[in-house]
Formats: sequence, C-alpha cells, structure tokens
Amino acid sequence: MLAEDELVAQLQAQAARPVSSVTRERTAQALLDWFTAGWSGSEMPLAARYRATAEAAFPGGGAAPVLGGGALTPLGAGFANAAIAHLREIDDAHRAAMLHPGVVAISPVVALAAERTLTQRQMIAGIVAGYETALRLGHALGTRHAALFHATATAGAVGAAAACAVAMGLPAPQLHAALGIGATQSAGLWQLVDDEAHEAKSLHPGFAVRNGMMAAWSARAGLPGARAFVTGPRGLYTLLSGEGPIKVVATGGADDLINTTTVKAWPTCAQIFTPLDALKALMDEHPLSAADVAAIDVTIFPHALKIAGVDWPTKAAETPFCLRYAVSALLLNGQLGIAEMEQPRLDDAALLELARKVRVATSDEFQRAFPERRPAEVTVTMADGRVLTARRDLRRGDPEDPFDWPQLQDRMRAFAPQMNDASARLITTWCEAFADPVNDGQLCRPLPALFGPND
Repeated sequence: MLAEDELVAQLQAQAARPVSSVTRERTAQALLDWFTAGWSGSEMPLAARYRATAEAAFPGGGAAPVLGGGALTPLGAGFANAAIAHLREIDDAHRAAMLHPGVVAISPVVALAAERTLTQRQMIAGIVAGYETALRLGHALGTRHAALFHATATAGAVGAAAACAVAMGLPAPQLHAALGIGATQSAGLWQLVDDEAHEAKSLHPGFAVRNGMMAAWSARAGLPGARAFVTGPRGLYTLLSGEGPIKVVATGGADDLINTTTVKAWPTCAQIFTPLDALKALMDEHPLSAADVAAIDVTIFPHALKIAGVDWPTKAAETPFCLRYAVSALLLNGQLGIAEMEQPRLDDAALLELARKVRVATSDEFQRAFPERRPAEVTVTMADGRVLTARRDLRRGDPEDPFDWPQLQDRMRAFAPQMNDASARLITTWCEAFADPVNDGQLCRPLPALFGPND
C-alpha cells in the first residue's frame, strides 16, 4: 500500500470519529488566531492590493466575505483571505513542518461555508484535515526543502485540497485525487526573499488555497490525480528536495496534529522568536536602558537566517525578516508590536546606534536541534561591565507554553487595534462555539461582520 493510500484512509477515519474536547478547543483557538491575523492585516495598503487582485481575477461578486470588506466567489475569497491573513506574519506556525497551517486550512473552509451548506462538524472536519495533511507533508519534506521552498505554499496546497475535500465529504478515491491534483500545483520559491520581493510573499498561501480549492472541485468532477504524489519517483519528496522523515506521511501521531501548532507571540518571522523571547526575559528581569548597552550578541541556528536574513530593512515589509531590527526595536521601545513593524523609524539615530551594537552569529550545535527546537542565546554586555545572558530553545506560544483563551483574546486586540469591542465579542463568540459539540449539526455560515468594515 502506498503511503498516500494510508494518509487518505487516516484522514477519512479522523473525519468520521468523534472530535476530542482538546481538538475542539484548539480548533476554536485556531479560528480566533485566523481572524486575529486577518483583521491585523486587513487595513494595510498591501491588503487593498490583494483584494484588488482577487476582484480582477475572480469577477462577478459572490457571497463569501473578504477580510477588510466586500464579498467574492468562494475561490476569490479563499485566495484573498489567505493572502491578507499572512501579511503580518502572525498566523500560526509549526516547528517540525516549518509552515503556517491555519492560513491554508481555514481560509478555504470558511470561504466554502459562505456559499455551501456546511455544518459546524463539517467545518471542523475540513479544518482538522487541512492541518493534518499540511503538517505531515511539511514534516516529511524537512529542513532542506524548507530552506529552498516556502512549505506553506508547497505542502500547504495539498493541505488546502484536503481541507476542502473533507469538508465537502468527498469519498476516498476523490479525496486521494484531490490531494494528488493539489500536489502537482505545489510551488513557492524563496527566491522572492533574495530578490527583496517580500510584499509578494502572501501570494504563496493565496495561490496554495486557490490551487487546493480547484483540486477538490476537479476531483469531485471526476478528474484523476497523481497517486504517489509524495513518494513517487517524480513526486514531491524527490523533486522538491525532501530529506525529512517520509514515514510521517503514512503514520500519524498520538493526537490530531492541529494540537501541536504554535500561536505566534511576535509580529515577525517565526524563525527569530527565541532570541526575542530571550531578550524580553532579560528586560523583564533587569532594567535595561538602550543607552547603557555596550553590545548585544545573538547566537541562533543557521536556518533562521536563510529566511530572516535581511541585514537592515529598507521598507516595512522587510522588518519581520530582520533580526537586528527586531532586537533593536524591542530593546529601544520596550515592546515590539504592530506599530514597530508597520511604521518603523528606520533612520532614527538611536535605533541605528543600537543596531550597530547587535552582532549575530550562528551555531552548528543549535542547527542540529532544529526544527524540533529553535535554540537561541542572547548576551547583553552593559557599559558598566555586567554581562547578562539568556537562552531559549522553545518559543512562547509553542505547545509546551501555550496561550490560554483570555490571553488569545488580549492578543487579538493588541494585534488588531482597529477592532472595537462589539467586533471582538462577535468574533470570540463565533469561534468559541466550535468547542461545543451541541452546535455540530447547525449550519455555519460566517457573517460578513466577522470580516471587518467595508472599504
């Protein structure tokens, strides 16, 4: 039996069995995280460009709400919402899979639910299947793949196909075909980062969702897909530089993988979270003043700089990928929030002076722990000779150090400051309902008000 056959069988079994209370709660949290990311990015100028792109590519209107206002066809809304929810770099992540699962698993299911009769249970099944598939494939493809390709785009396209196909209730042969068709459309080159085209990075999840939705519809219409889409001689693993544990394609863990994700504590690339966590711990323990700092030494795993390797940003879109900027802004301002990323004072004399004191080095030892751990060490040398050091191997928001429900609500308001109390209550109530099995049989059509005000 192919590993892909076993994956399909397990996805169907997962969708058929009762949903655990842990998975229900995590699904509700994942939805709240998705709306947080979507609202946070929805007023950015780039969001308007993505909405305009979707409107031009998918004309004719529709009933599927778009983050920031308006409505499109499900395909147009899935594309636009996935792109917008990825803009701030605060959508959830995963250590082993090295991708953003929620943006590719939730975006298409929410879009389908706007025009298709989906119950809450069907939405949960689709979302959980999308996470499961994207995370298994991302983990299997491994670190070499993640250094060359954006796994949110590659494994994410197959995850989006799984989310749609399971939510639509496709039988096993069509589910397999949907995954195979989605796999043939997997793409996402990190060359755009090398060429400073960071503003187009959100096209990766946008296209992944578009391709995944099209794959599911194609399979439903009876079109065949590649069967050995991962393990075949011309499958994803061979052609996209896979080097991870390929057995995870067919062998699931003890729990639904949606429960192993990371909710992001910082509005930056997740590769640089541990040094920020370490510096924040030092700031909490010691009254650090930027003027009193002589040097800041950051040691991190080399893979981090393959993605977050901007030496110094020249525009706001590059700030999430610049370790020196993030460290300097956090210490200088005492915080690193939306304002520091969207309106960076890149020519500020105090910021530049502090940034010159930041030295970044890599460690082969730290790299050997990657991706299961993300080790980083920060050493702050003070002008008076004191040396302060902190190390972090795991990130705030990892499964070992999760946010609780009230903290997630506080995070939503902090990352989406334009959200008013009424909107926050509406979103929280809507997401919270997914944790209660009493609501499983109810039709679940997302309200336009959940997506923000019109332009």
